[in-house]
Amino acid sequence: MSVRRLILILFIVTQVCDGLFTYVAVSTWGAHAEANVLLSTWMALVGPAAALAGAKLIATACGILLYVRRIDRPLAMATMLYAGAAVLPWLIVFQTR
Repeated sequence: MSVRRLILILFIVTQVCDGLFTYVAVSTWGAHAEANVLLSTWMALVGPAAALAGAKLIATACGILLYVRRIDRPLAMATMLYAGAAVLPWLIVFQTR
């Protein structure tokens, strides 16, 4: 497996984890658990599942576009950003509650 493909897979995994963790948090503590105002507004309009699915599908499509166009460094950076700024904080929150 190439490094490029591994980065894409990790990007998609971070999107899925962030979406699932956010859904659990919003279902448990309410929409105010989501710090992104745009996303929490969409949750109020269409529901958490639809808003998160839409956001994660768009993010995943953008990641795939970067992969197809061989724009590797931004994809790798986005993967690390999501892992460190989205997935890891949810894991910490769930661990401490």
